[in-house]
Amino acid sequence: MPGEFYIENKAERLSLQSIENAIAALEVKLDAVKSQTDKLAGQSPVEGSVTADWQVAEADVVSIGAVGTKNKIHDLTLSIHNLAGTQITIRLYKAVNGIERKVYEQVFDTGSDPPGIPVINGSWALHNILRVTLQSNEVTDNGKSVDYDYMLEAM
Repeated sequence: MPGEFYIENKAERLSLQSIENAIAALEVKLDAVKSQTDKLAGQSPVEGSVTADWQVAEADVVSIGAVGTKNKIHDLTLSIHNLAGTQITIRLYKAVNGIERKVYEQVFDTGSDPPGIPVINGSWALHNILRVTLQSNEVTDNGKSVDYDYMLEAM
């Protein structure tokens, strides 16, 4: 019959429509796989610089992510090369059960630590905003710029 095919060594008939339906189902599955593997390449790197009065009080460097959006952050590096303080405090804040909490704090010294600080070196899952702050103990650091660089991957 027109539109029907026989498979060699089988006694069953296949219609052209059933073959087309099977191909369409495979295409849907392939699209789902492609959308997941495309995420593995990560988003474009984010680079920037912010100027603040770092010695007056802790100031925001960058906020990463978005409320309700799942990401993995693979790297967060801050550059303290423009600063002179002996106590450069970097803090990270994120929501824990809906309330922003400090989740990381470390003090660096521009005289003995490297100018590029790998604050996050690995993978960290986010489903909200990660806020990064910096504070210096040196008044001459006010008005200086701090560079940042990070990589995100959508989950």
